[in-house]
Amino acid sequence: MTEHKHTPDGPEPNEANAAGATESAAGEAEQPAAAGAQPAPEAPRTPREAELEAELADAKDRLLRALAETENLRRRAVRDLDEAHKYAITNFARELLEVADNLSRALDAVPPRARGEIDFIKNLADGIAITEKALLTSFERHQIAKVVPEIGEKFDHNRHQAMFEVATAEQPPGTVAQVLQPGYTIAERLLRPALVGVAKAPGAKPSGPDRDEGAERAVNGEDDASAQAGSRVDTTA
Repeated sequence: MTEHKHTPDGPEPNEANAAGATESAAGEAEQPAAAGAQPAPEAPRTPREAELEAELADAKDRLLRALAETENLRRRAVRDLDEAHKYAITNFARELLEVADNLSRALDAVPPRARGEIDFIKNLADGIAITEKALLTSFERHQIAKVVPEIGEKFDHNRHQAMFEVATAEQPPGTVAQVLQPGYTIAERLLRPALVGVAKAPGAKPSGPDRDEGAERAVNGEDDASAQAGSRVDTTA
């Protein structure tokens, strides 16, 4: 007899049953999602969780405020340090201004003719000029600058101090008519104002209570001197 061998054309029965079961389970799992099933609702927060969230928000706010305050303190410290470097010698520089004034007065007191004819006076004046130049150069290194108003310049109460008023038609009212003493600044901050006389229109009345204190002192000094002179004349008579 001839034996006929059976060649399986498909999977074994057991394997086919297992594959079918797997596909069926996958299909059943996909059906709820395809049907638009809603996810499970979240559990409500407990009072402790809400309290912790509030504490976290408060701590974050306080941290941001502390960081902002620290940054402000740092910037203020940098600014104060910079100003300390610039203006640390303010008092010392103010004391030296009198030295500069005296050197300038000494040069102005030398007659040009004597300076040109007498060697001793010429050498002395040259020495004073060199000393003054060295002092002014030192001033420049420390950002100390001289303020010399020009005649006709508008009066600036931030840089000038009015000592008296000058009745003149040559300069517009409210401008500098005379310079008594130069001023100085240190790092663009006023160290000493320039003493000036302010022009006013001829025949105009003196300024009222708003005029500069220096002008008041000058006017009062002139009045006192006139009164004393008058009293002396009357006594002599």
